[in-house]
Amino acid sequence: MQKDLLRSLNRNITVNLMDGGFFGLAMGFASFSTIIPLFVSSMTNSALLIGLIPAIHTVGWQLPQLFTARHVSRQLRYKPMVLIMTTHERLPFLGLALVAWFAPVLGTATALFLTFLMLVWQGLGAGFTATAWQSMIGKIIPSENRGTFFGAQSAAANLLASFSAILAGLILQRVANPQNFSLNFLLCFFAMILSYIFLSLTYEPIQTPAEEPQNYSLRTDLSSILRKDHNFSWFVVVRMISQLAVIGFAFYTVYAVNNLGMSDFAVGVLTSVLLATQIIANPIMGWLGDRWSYRSVMLGGILASVLSALLAWWAPTAAWFFPVMILTGITNVAIWTISLAMIQEFGSEAQRPTYIGLSNTLIVPFTILAPLIGGWLAELHGYKSVFLISAVFGLITAVILQWWVHDPVRKS
Repeated sequence: MQKDLLRSLNRNITVNLMDGGFFGLAMGFASFSTIIPLFVSSMTNSALLIGLIPAIHTVGWQLPQLFTARHVSRQLRYKPMVLIMTTHERLPFLGLALVAWFAPVLGTATALFLTFLMLVWQGLGAGFTATAWQSMIGKIIPSENRGTFFGAQSAAANLLASFSAILAGLILQRVANPQNFSLNFLLCFFAMILSYIFLSLTYEPIQTPAEEPQNYSLRTDLSSILRKDHNFSWFVVVRMISQLAVIGFAFYTVYAVNNLGMSDFAVGVLTSVLLATQIIANPIMGWLGDRWSYRSVMLGGILASVLSALLAWWAPTAAWFFPVMILTGITNVAIWTISLAMIQEFGSEAQRPTYIGLSNTLIVPFTILAPLIGGWLAELHGYKSVFLISAVFGLITAVILQWWVHDPVRKS
């Protein structure tokens, strides 16, 4: 099997980079941070509903992963499950296009209900795909290339997303509402189809699944892993607290505009700086993780979050938020790309889906609580208090990562 995978390595890297690139292109047309919130805000002024949009996406990705782990571990090939489940994270964008087109006929209440139904479907579709997809990548990409691969894939996604985001803005400006949103969602769906085609070209040989224990208990097996694998347990703790270390990130732009007088044009440039940083940092940090140490690269990213929060707290002028965004981009790469690669190395091959599920599902409560804590602190004590709390939790995360987590033994 290993010989087959090595012969197909270039093909697998290419088609999966294209998958990630076109997936990023799709998300530029239907961003959970900009386009979809704008669409919802055209129907309601509810800050709660608008704020739920990125949360639904993130929690939908994280929550199901542990509960699919056992089913994933039984697969002879992960690819068929990936291809079936990923349709549920792609079809909802066609649904959103139809909702937007018929919104005037449907009425506001019905259109809002259907919009959030599509968002929940999409989020859960991503979550039910996630464990199988990560397991497949862990199987077809050798250990010494995973960080570089995840970094290059994320860079491709960010690069194409930056182009489609500009086009999406032009469509919003020049096409009448709600047809402008419908066209963006439709273009997103077409890009998703291209992404799916490249994903389907992945070569994955059949493997014999590990024999399961006769009396398997999800609760017993998971508690056993957390109790015996202390390195992994501390890694999960790092993943949890890191959610609190970045709670200030969501308020950087708002603070720069409202408190330091940053212009709308400068906000656009700031977003470009963030995307450009992630495009450059993803492959570099992934390569460093492969050649040096995932833990050390992740530690550098966490320390960047501390610096960004402290710099944002101190910044006397809006211009200082450009280096803040560079540091933010480095942190985002560490928390997403490096974590994806590092998770692959814990446990045995047969346990990989369970480890992936644990590392994602267990952090859901922190994912939900972090923005609530940030918003509460901002209302009570102002944005600067959130930046300081971010820095404190970033330091705590860095200390745990430095003293209690080490690089797991690499698997082939």
